[in-house]
Amino acid sequence: MSDLEKRDPRKELGAAVFAAAQKNNRVVALSADSGGSSGFGELQKTYPERYFEFGIMESAVTGVASGLATTGKIPVFCAIAPFVTSRPYEMLRNDIGYMRQNVKIVGRNGGITYSDLGSTHHSLEDFAILSMIPGMVVLAPQDPNEIKNAVAAMIEYEGPVYMRIGNEPVPVFTGDKPFVIGKGSILRDGDSVTVISTGTLTYEVLRAAELLSEKRINAEIIGMPTVNPLDEDLIIKSASKTGRVVTVEEHYVPGGLGSAVCTVLCSLKKPAPVKMLGIPRAYAGNGPYRELLTYYKLDPQGIAASVEEFAG
Repeated sequence: MSDLEKRDPRKELGAAVFAAAQKNNRVVALSADSGGSSGFGELQKTYPERYFEFGIMESAVTGVASGLATTGKIPVFCAIAPFVTSRPYEMLRNDIGYMRQNVKIVGRNGGITYSDLGSTHHSLEDFAILSMIPGMVVLAPQDPNEIKNAVAAMIEYEGPVYMRIGNEPVPVFTGDKPFVIGKGSILRDGDSVTVISTGTLTYEVLRAAELLSEKRINAEIIGMPTVNPLDEDLIIKSASKTGRVVTVEEHYVPGGLGSAVCTVLCSLKKPAPVKMLGIPRAYAGNGPYRELLTYYKLDPQGIAASVEEFAG
């Protein structure tokens, strides 16, 4: 799988939002001094009246997005992930969540993919805090095809949506098919252990599954690009088959995908044991992205070793 084509997730996002804007004149783009980095250049050039640049004032942009939604517009606000989630959280909670506004928030450079700028630019709590807002959909597409199709799905969806994308070039490994909010998929059949992942780490998990197969551990891999709401039926069905579950995410271990999966499985009479892989709840360091993945054992070798220990 190492020779797969890779694409810039920010360019894929920008192209998908531009395509949506061409089809629907209600779509508008909002930026907090990051329109070019978010891939909005073509939209700004073609539809200048539908592009709004505010400078570094994310909390205000969130409020303006809510106001635009009341007029029937579909605002798409994209900037660095912690600056559209942690910084304006009160506005997300009240102006968008409480008011049930049709606003789409995109956090780019999510997880630790802005690795060289350190803890202030990491977004490791976004799944947790955004999932706590009633009615907020949380997406983490896994490759360029899913980014494109998830944008189309979130524009079509009536209600608030948060999408997280990364920064590093992403391999194309899923098919080009419609994105269904709230649904996961089995990317590899297995019966030894269920591994559930989200976002671009799913590619690392698939590579880990190849290493595990060499040791006769047949992992079932579930790609879960919707963190909230979860595909509960798929989780329960796979966990019932394999008897144990590992979750993998570029997020703090508590509060993210793993915690949500545990909540689902605790509802069963015979809940499956779960091992959660992610970032420890501490301020993450900085450095080259691949080196950080290795440090936190989220590279294929680290994931495979953790799964083997749990499933062995």
